[in-house]
Amino acid sequence: MNLLRSLCLLLLACCLAPFAHGATGAADWTTPAERAQFRTTPSYADTRAYLQRLAEAAPGTLQLTRFGVSPEGRDLMLVVAAGGGEFTPQAARASGKTIVLVQAGIHAGEIEGKDAALMLLRDLAFKRGHRHLLDHTILLWLPIFNVDGHENSSPWNRINQNGPQQMGFRATAQNLNLNRDYMKADAPEMRAWLAMFDAWHPDLFLDIHTTDGADYQYDLMWYMEQWGPLHPAVQRWQGEAFERDIVPAYERKRHLAAPYLELVDGGDLRKGISNFGSGPRFSTGYVALRNRAALLVETHMLKPYAVRVRAAHDFVLATLERLARDEGALRRAVTQADADTVARGRKGGASLAVAFKTSTQSVPFTLKGYAWSHTPSDISGGDWVRYDPRRPRTYVVPHYRDLVASQTVSLPAAYLVPSGWPQVVERLRLHGIRVQRIDHALELAVEHDQLDAPQWAGKPFEGHHLLTRFEQARKPATLAFAPGAVLVPLDQPLANVAINLLEPQASDSLLRWGLFDAIFEQKEYADPRVTEQIARDMLARDPALRQEFEQRLASDTAFAASPWARLDFFYRRSPWYATQRVGAYPVVRLDSAAVASATGAGTGAGAGTATSR
Repeated sequence: MNLLRSLCLLLLACCLAPFAHGATGAADWTTPAERAQFRTTPSYADTRAYLQRLAEAAPGTLQLTRFGVSPEGRDLMLVVAAGGGEFTPQAARASGKTIVLVQAGIHAGEIEGKDAALMLLRDLAFKRGHRHLLDHTILLWLPIFNVDGHENSSPWNRINQNGPQQMGFRATAQNLNLNRDYMKADAPEMRAWLAMFDAWHPDLFLDIHTTDGADYQYDLMWYMEQWGPLHPAVQRWQGEAFERDIVPAYERKRHLAAPYLELVDGGDLRKGISNFGSGPRFSTGYVALRNRAALLVETHMLKPYAVRVRAAHDFVLATLERLARDEGALRRAVTQADADTVARGRKGGASLAVAFKTSTQSVPFTLKGYAWSHTPSDISGGDWVRYDPRRPRTYVVPHYRDLVASQTVSLPAAYLVPSGWPQVVERLRLHGIRVQRIDHALELAVEHDQLDAPQWAGKPFEGHHLLTRFEQARKPATLAFAPGAVLVPLDQPLANVAINLLEPQASDSLLRWGLFDAIFEQKEYADPRVTEQIARDMLARDPALRQEFEQRLASDTAFAASPWARLDFFYRRSPWYATQRVGAYPVVRLDSAAVASATGAGTGAGAGTATSR
């Protein structure tokens, strides 16, 4: 095993030697990882210094910028590679070229994408055969997203990973996993990322990681968001470009790739693989909500670091080579997706799936793995799974590939957020969602949700106790709203993001992340001596209530034995409790007539009193 890895490293070093020389023939463009024969990866400072020197040497092709600052004060770097010098979002959009964003180091121990960036950006600047790749494409490369985690470097950060000698930490300085933060946007790094993405609005997004899990022959896995709300035109482009062209081209570069291998049972790969259903808290799931093509790239943790860096390098290179022949197909697909999303919001009557589960139907998948064995363990008491890389094996296993909707909602014309919830409006604006502030009082016919029986997760996840279950009742009502309510219309390209933030049942809604937890809190309580008399009055007036109470006593022994529960039964059915509106979800849904009434559209009184923000 060690001999095989050494031979791989030697072969890669020989292959990389020609790329260590720039156009001048000098050897000073060798990247730090190449110079170390991929035993190590450079620090943040060394990475930045190399990129700065590279940009200064190729001012017409590369520019090193920053899009934010981390909690520990480090710049969040972004490299722009543009053959025509389109170094601003405005110039990039005006050019009509395809804009690609490649992200590395969101998990800072999984850092192949950073060292691949140094190599490929160098080649784009200096290698004659690469320069045409920027004729119709603008490349944005984020070399280290989690910069504070990157500097929290240790040999012990990734127990499952084969090198480099030291690597960064998965979480940020605030112990947040950025790849769970795309919707809730707690981290300063994520808030800066959202602003950057909104400014550039790239057409294609690649996120480079290192996988965990079993051992197998592949050096790279990939995952596409081909389900859910992603527009069919973008889905078609992804399927044609990646599955039919880019992945085969990558494999012709002496690699082996597979769809993301999420094992159904980590102890028995014969049970197959499944779609893990990323969802919008993850990078690619979030980008899909924005009508953009997205791909997760996962190099295999057990391959030598040199192999993994080359895998990331060659996959991005194959993507750029495909885009050089794309003739604007991706741009047309995302433009159509945006236009259709706006039209859907204007037409009305549509629905959208906001939560998914893995299908129980499978298709056969040929998995190129290794021989493996189960050995009873006297340590764990279970089985010890071991793989033998000297013995390649091929297995045909079920692939539970598809996702099916588990929650679908009909779409309103708009949402209305009452003026008392500025933290919600702040999140919407962070995502670039168009909102309108209504400066006058309103009384509107709306749909509103009553949420009851909430249950939260027993332990924190990313700084929150997720709301896991609740009962939902949706009904019409006429409600009053104070000045300052905010309208969220759905005739906009980012409507899918707004829907997934504001629909209670969505898998990563702001409700599930805890921004509305206060609505479940009862603030006034009844004194038992008072409730005793109120209960008697209610029973005397309402025979149906008496029958309900007596049936509850007979069928629920815990209820019958609790004086508090018995009195609370009456308090919760009284007007004193109703006025607290416990569980009333404050965000309401409007139809087109209510939107017109709220904004004063087509009327005299109140017209012009809605302001965009």
